Amino acid sequence: MDQDMQDFAAEVRRFLDAHVAKAPDRTAPTWGEGDDSMAYFSSLPPEEEREFVRRAREWQRVRHENGFGWITGPEEYGGRGLTPVHDLLYDAIESEYDVADTGVLSVIGLGMIGPTILAHAQPRIRERWLPAMYRGDAIACQLFSEPGAGSDLASVATRAVREDGGTSRSSAAESGGDWVLNGQKVWTSVAQHSEIGLALTRTDPDAPKHRGITAFLVPMDAPGVEVRPLRQMTGGADFNEVFLTDVRIPDDHRLGAVDGGWTVALTTLMNERNAVATEGAGPVAAALSPDHLAALMRATWTWDDRALRARLAELLVDALATGYLNARAQRTLRAGNAPGPERSVAKLMYGQNLTRAAHFVADCLGPRLIADTGRWGTYAWSELLLATPALRILGGTEEIMKNILAERVLGLPKEARA
Repeated sequence: MDQDMQDFAAEVRRFLDAHVAKAPDRTAPTWGEGDDSMAYFSSLPPEEEREFVRRAREWQRVRHENGFGWITGPEEYGGRGLTPVHDLLYDAIESEYDVADTGVLSVIGLGMIGPTILAHAQPRIRERWLPAMYRGDAIACQLFSEPGAGSDLASVATRAVREDGGTSRSSAAESGGDWVLNGQKVWTSVAQHSEIGLALTRTDPDAPKHRGITAFLVPMDAPGVEVRPLRQMTGGADFNEVFLTDVRIPDDHRLGAVDGGWTVALTTLMNERNAVATEGAGPVAAALSPDHLAALMRATWTWDDRALRARLAELLVDALATGYLNARAQRTLRAGNAPGPERSVAKLMYGQNLTRAAHFVADCLGPRLIADTGRWGTYAWSELLLATPALRILGGTEEIMKNILAERVLGLPKEARA
């Protein structure tokens, strides 16, 4: 580590030591002690969820006030102007401390929407929203998926029409007119907490589907925006459906060119792959350590099952390989280069590893997984098992990710189209 990084690391530790305590060791939890929750998605009661979000906003505000709210961001928008390597170093050090979980802000808003606003928004909008987001004052959501446009995102049907009734072929910027949005979005994470949403809309229904899309920032408190929670199998409601009914949006909230929204969407999706691939799994990460899973097998009298032990070995090898893949991507960043396909592969493996781990635990526990007897480390795993279908969909389905890797990385022929 060079002197610049050593100085930065020392600064980070001084900041954290002054504001929070060191975290307990989560790398090797003792079987039978502490919280046995295996929740990947939130299932908190509403009042606890509101407090969770309040703490996340407050910790992000403290970070920002001390120069760590947006380490890689431009200084004119409240950033620090440092490198992604500084950001990685900060995250590594902060993981040693007992800080509030800021995922409700960071994964989608700061990890995906913020970089998109920086790349494509008009100056006044960047000045309005970027400092607010990285200060914790504004949470952002992603208004992309629709009932008829999930993996085939370019099929979005939500319409945006110029207020004066003109078509997208006439520049709204020249007319100064507002846009009126109508449609439905679905599977929108954290919409219930968000101040703004990044929406993909259809502005030219006669153009090829990738070319008739325009992106807008939508204030979530605008008249005509309705957020309805979607209850998950795990009991929580992280996702929502969002209805847009005659929502008026000023043209300065448009990102990118009229009918050029697919370029904006690709910026967001590229950042989404990276955010999901590098996301931690909360308490699940520690619970999937070799020591913890071995303790689970001994507690359930399955340690002598050779087939289960072989599956555990395969699972741990794949998790180790995924860790090395992420380390390779970090080395690429340190060298000043953009990561290659590593993030797409890591995203794919992330969901597969957690899914396989949940099924492995289910085979160890048997009926104890579905009967809440109160015994530590048994029924709690059902929270992870019920979340696994989503893990293979969010951030791009496995099928889509495999197609991307096959066609764009390996150069294989594209699959035949009907």
